[in-house]
Amino acid sequence: MTVKILMVCLGNICRSPLAEGILASKLPKDKFWVDSAGTGHWHVGNPPDKRSILTAEKNGIDISNQRGQLFKPSFFDIYDRIFVMDSSNYEDVIAMARNEEDKKKVQLILDELFPGENVDVPDPYYGLLNNFDQVYEMLNEACESIASKLLNANQND
Repeated sequence: MTVKILMVCLGNICRSPLAEGILASKLPKDKFWVDSAGTGHWHVGNPPDKRSILTAEKNGIDISNQRGQLFKPSFFDIYDRIFVMDSSNYEDVIAMARNEEDKKKVQLILDELFPGENVDVPDPYYGLLNNFDQVYEMLNEACESIASKLLNANQND
């Protein structure tokens, strides 16, 4: 069985494409499928922000083929785990949940590092290139923890 993970941010061009690329690079592709989406519709069909692509590239990850998509309630049926980048996106995704089972799939990604502290990944869109580097480092650390847990759980299945 393939475990399906979704990364969610606002526009699906900065944080969630980075998170998708980072986590996918840490997991075997035959057992895990990582994707991303946004809660806003502005960038549907577009590639990630050039600064996200550049930041990923600097770290040996190619996200240039990703395309933005809009989060929909049917995604709860597709994905096993849904990681959101900030509390605003968390609220938007939870508002689309149809039941408690849906809600249990959703988690702030930085809860991996700061459980229960509700720490947001800052949106680097209006910032400088080094803001993307900082976001990359946060996401890389969180994805390392997520990958470790997923791989351990997968070995036990």
